[in-house]
Amino acid sequence: MPHLPRALAGFARSLPRQLPKSRPNGTAATSIRSQQRCFTSRQPQVLPRALRRGIRRAGIQCHQIRFKSDAEAPVAPTTPIPPKSRSRILHYAYKGLASLGLFMVISGGLVVAFFIYDASTYQDDPETSDIPVSEYALNPRRGGPKNLPIVDYFIDDDDTDDMKTQKHKPKLVILGTGWGSVALLKQLDPGDYHVTVVSPSNHFLFTPMLPSATVGTLELRSLVEPVRKIVKRVKGHFLKALAVDVDFSEKLLEISSTAANGKEERFYLPYDKLVVGVGSVTNPHGVKGLEHCHFLKDISDARLIRNQVIRNLEIACLPTTPDEERRRLLSFVVSGGGPTGVEFAAELYDMLNEDLCKFYPRVLRNEISVHVIQSRSHILNTYDEALSKFAEARFAHDNVDIQTNARVKEVQADRIIYTQKDDEGKLITKELSHGFCLWSTGVSQNEFCQTLAAKIDSQNNRHALETDTHLRLVGAPMGDVYVIGDASTVQNNVSDHIISFLRTLAWEKGKDPTNMKISYPDWRHVAKRVKSRFPQASDHLRRLDKLFEQYDKDKSGSLDFGELSELLRQIDSKLTSLPATAQRANQQGEYLARKFNKLAHASPGLAMNSINDGDIDEAVYKAFEYKHLGSLAYIGNAAIFDINGMNFGGGLLAVYLWRSIYFAQSVSLRTRCLLAMDWSKRALFGRDMMNY
Repeated sequence: MPHLPRALAGFARSLPRQLPKSRPNGTAATSIRSQQRCFTSRQPQVLPRALRRGIRRAGIQCHQIRFKSDAEAPVAPTTPIPPKSRSRILHYAYKGLASLGLFMVISGGLVVAFFIYDASTYQDDPETSDIPVSEYALNPRRGGPKNLPIVDYFIDDDDTDDMKTQKHKPKLVILGTGWGSVALLKQLDPGDYHVTVVSPSNHFLFTPMLPSATVGTLELRSLVEPVRKIVKRVKGHFLKALAVDVDFSEKLLEISSTAANGKEERFYLPYDKLVVGVGSVTNPHGVKGLEHCHFLKDISDARLIRNQVIRNLEIACLPTTPDEERRRLLSFVVSGGGPTGVEFAAELYDMLNEDLCKFYPRVLRNEISVHVIQSRSHILNTYDEALSKFAEARFAHDNVDIQTNARVKEVQADRIIYTQKDDEGKLITKELSHGFCLWSTGVSQNEFCQTLAAKIDSQNNRHALETDTHLRLVGAPMGDVYVIGDASTVQNNVSDHIISFLRTLAWEKGKDPTNMKISYPDWRHVAKRVKSRFPQASDHLRRLDKLFEQYDKDKSGSLDFGELSELLRQIDSKLTSLPATAQRANQQGEYLARKFNKLAHASPGLAMNSINDGDIDEAVYKAFEYKHLGSLAYIGNAAIFDINGMNFGGGLLAVYLWRSIYFAQSVSLRTRCLLAMDWSKRALFGRDMMNY
């Protein structure tokens, strides 16, 4: 193979004389022509195409052979050049500076963007325009039983086009700004009603976190939301006033307000639908001396408690304060072992344990005592017993004194007198000196609810106004007045309702109700009616066959009137009143909003068919059904949870979960931001130990 190019070249030199003349082409022809100039004077001849192809292939093979031989030749070893090593410290320093620069650029951009937005919120030119105001709004007509002004129109009814269109809609009046009222306002469809909210408080209070505000863990403003912002969503009106009476026949609500000169003024507010969500007051239980106690129902109560606690600490630091007086000032008593009392005791202990020694003499910490007086055998008796014992063990670890099976007899300015059962069941009278006493023992009717109950003979409950399962006030005109929240309790009259239903059914069939027999298919029909009318009885009617077999005492395969009455009375006795909690009020408010939306959409059809009477609520929407979502409580750097049968408690991780749940339930983004800042401020700087 190495001699192949030389042979081909010789063969090519002998060919030009024999081949026909053609056009020169390629490198091979040029080389042959240069060689022929030395041997002949004749014109060179171009090689045929086939021969030229063979020559090219041979040249390519020669190049491949040469490249292969070069590749197979030994290569002299070369010394690799080591890469330049960079210092690891410089590498991380470079990354750190780059990250810091990026952070500063982003932060600077956000700050600049915030200032640009902040500058856009200021207005130099006043917004003034001519707004029409109704003459009836400026000079309302007078009337009603007391010949008072009747407010049919408001001065802001014509502020916007939306408000103009809805000023002739059905008048919905909502009393109170608590959980139920705010839930109703947030779920109500705008434009369906002419909404008016009446309350002496122009804010919504996030009550579950109220104990945290009494000791400075949270600021007071972090728990409140302006209610006018919520009312604005439905284009409604707000009146900072107090409801004092109702005239059911003329649908007039009597309102009391304070004029600029400090005098009381009263007027009537007409309504088509009235929602009473005025809450409740603390139950006194007939105990004397409650004027020496503090309560925890409103934001003003939290401010008073905070001032009193700090005042006691400041007086205890004075050099003129005797030892006995100092111990009395530092004795804090909580009457009531429910969630509010327990959480306040826990928050108070945390403040005294974590922040007191930083700013006050250490001797105060040794003389402080916290006591909880509970009338039942356990604190948090509405929770699972295991959780109650866990909370008691936690308080025992924190040296918080728990007095169970004890009832307060009298509260004096410097001591509290109570009775307690000993191991033999005998009552022993005891007393505790105190410098502060919190009274947190259940709920009772406020003055307005008592006024309504006095107008209706069927209202006999002393703690709350009774409603049916559609949340309508029992005894009031049907579909006019609704009661929600702590002011209400749902009637459990299953037996009375079903017995009246069976009597009607028997009379329709021409039978004597007392001799009427109910078969198992009839019992299924009765149970279905009970579930639809009283949803809270569904849990007690899960096994209809077992209930039927249990109360069919004569094993006749049917229930007579007496056996059925006994069965329904047993169900009545098992039904308990709904808890006076925020989640119950919230669910009732959302339920009423959905019902009112349905009624508004159905009203044109009802008016077209002249349907004005009857149980329209039941025809349009189902009865209210309360769904218990669980209970949770803070017990001092720990928390317990009772959620759908899952009972657990823990330390700081449980506290963070407890905070997360309430953080998510907060009413607005503003309050969420304030809560996060308050918790961060407590961690960085501690609680604010000052009163104002």
